[in-house]
Amino acid sequence: MMRRFKNFGIFLGVMLVFAFVVSGTSVEAATPQQKNIIMATTTSTQDSGLLDVLLPLFERKTGYFVKTIAVGSGQAMTMGQKGEADVLLVHSPAAEKKFVAEGYGINRRLVMHNDFIIVGPKSDTAGIKGAKSSGEAFKRIAVSNAVFMSRGDNSGTNSKEKEIWKTAGINPEGQKWYQQTGLGMGQTLSVAAEKKTYTLADRGTYLALKKNLGLDILVEGDPILLNIYHVIEVNPVKWPKVNAAGAKAFADFMVSGQTQKIIKRFGVDKFGSPLFFPDAGKKDEMLGK
Repeated sequence: MMRRFKNFGIFLGVMLVFAFVVSGTSVEAATPQQKNIIMATTTSTQDSGLLDVLLPLFERKTGYFVKTIAVGSGQAMTMGQKGEADVLLVHSPAAEKKFVAEGYGINRRLVMHNDFIIVGPKSDTAGIKGAKSSGEAFKRIAVSNAVFMSRGDNSGTNSKEKEIWKTAGINPEGQKWYQQTGLGMGQTLSVAAEKKTYTLADRGTYLALKKNLGLDILVEGDPILLNIYHVIEVNPVKWPKVNAAGAKAFADFMVSGQTQKIIKRFGVDKFGSPLFFPDAGKKDEMLGK
């Protein structure tokens, strides 16, 4: 009887060890091997408050921890080119396509859009309110020598601004009325508000900061002002040390149904309308129509 009991005890011990090993393996499989993700993104996603809502949810769901570096889209892609980020959330389509074509990024996916607006002081000394296009508004600013505050940081907003100046047939570089902050969207809006000047902004950041600015929306609705955001994973073939699994998990999260619903509602309670419009699964050319 004692011998049988002893053998049973050994058997039970083996089974407990086996159960522990299996349990440990399953926990390890559910926990990311590399928990930290570096995301390079635009200042607008940060300044608008959207990331404050989305990132805690992503981290709870997946076990990853996101280190956010909010810079202009150009700087974000430069980080990607150097393998200094795992995933990008940016809004400079032409530069993004070049980034992917050159092999630095993979799986570029549409996430959302909003629009750019031209804002300025209530006095509107350049008389741009009512202009038929953004290019016309920029022409009036140039002709009147009214100060225009540019981000000047190679961001998606700065790229869009350059595109509008080009359509207006004007090169503002070197003009006294053309000033560059080298700062993000929120800070540039603050400088424009302090100096009572014009600037180009994304609607989301403007609405988030509007109560402290004293700047009005003077031009909006021009098709050229469409502002489109994509998520791009940094190519692990070019940079083997990037957290490819974490980047994919984040990109998948951004285009998931749950996240898209959150984006659709974000800002409605506070501003009466969303700051961004969800677009996962759509094509760029479908937007703004």
